[in-house]
Amino acid sequence: MRMPPEPPSRNPGMQIAVFRHRVSEILLHNTIYDVVPVSSKIAILDARLPVKQAFNIMHDEGLALVPLWDDGQGTVTGMLTASDFVLILRKLQRNIRVLGHEELEMHSVSAWKEAKLQYYGGADVAGMQRRPLVHVKDSDNLRDVALTIIQNEISSVPIFKSSMDISGIPLLNLATLPGILKFLCSKLQEQPEGYPILRNQISSIPIGTWSQHTGRASTRQLRTSGLSAPLITCLDFLLEDRISSIPIVDDNGSLLDVYSLSDIMALAENDVYACIELEQLTVENALELQYQVNGRRQCHTCLSTSTLLEVLDQLSVPGVRRLVVIEPMTRFVQGIISLRDTITFLVG
Repeated sequence: MRMPPEPPSRNPGMQIAVFRHRVSEILLHNTIYDVVPVSSKIAILDARLPVKQAFNIMHDEGLALVPLWDDGQGTVTGMLTASDFVLILRKLQRNIRVLGHEELEMHSVSAWKEAKLQYYGGADVAGMQRRPLVHVKDSDNLRDVALTIIQNEISSVPIFKSSMDISGIPLLNLATLPGILKFLCSKLQEQPEGYPILRNQISSIPIGTWSQHTGRASTRQLRTSGLSAPLITCLDFLLEDRISSIPIVDDNGSLLDVYSLSDIMALAENDVYACIELEQLTVENALELQYQVNGRRQCHTCLSTSTLLEVLDQLSVPGVRRLVVIEPMTRFVQGIISLRDTITFLVG
């Protein structure tokens, strides 16, 4: 839906506060059943599976994350994610002469989860414990669900049933930010004229991560990478900054592509990870592998003059996880707006 830009407000802080209050009211009065189908299929992996088999299944099914079932406890106890795959590959590369890739075939997912703290926990690992599974209940309102995802810096959260049914499985589904945003957009568009901030340009709204060249303050640094950069450096940025993607630019800073954490799963195709030296792989090599496995994809972009409503419309499209803000003539990367940035702004 196209709306004319709103003239700058004399009190933008108040305008944002009023909008957030209305958004919170919408989310507070709706539950997870408003965004998740009552009957749907969900993939669950047995935590006893070998790591290699688990990641092959994730790749074959196109999954970036999957819940883990602990048969001993009779419930879902964790999540296996693309980040785990990155960490395992890092460990294998560092210890390749001693361990070899057979560790992926020998170790179960649950053993990896327990050992991860030893590998990456640092000096204080003795005092650390594996944190309980973050989850929500099917009776929770959407605002609490959204805050759970944002505050724990995760991409989705398991929904547990309030009461057990005949299946004996407590997991209902996964709650995701795309589902919440799509539902919220449908509500906002019922009366868009009632939310004048939707016509504001995103350049005037505290949302997203921006380049220093724009003169805008951001809570984190905008990361970009070149094609010739080592992939391992790119992955380190993603893990350290707890972000899901990084724009890939040319020598002039113009957008070429986006590398996402979930793209690492392409290395599971025909066990490619076993045939490469991760330290030698460039971002360009990794993108080529991604193209071979999944084909080329569109980079979703917007302009600094785009309105908030236009950004919400784009991000509510299935599969769109982020928008790279570019300069229209040169495609110079000015910033990036993720789903998490958007929901964080909306709920305050």
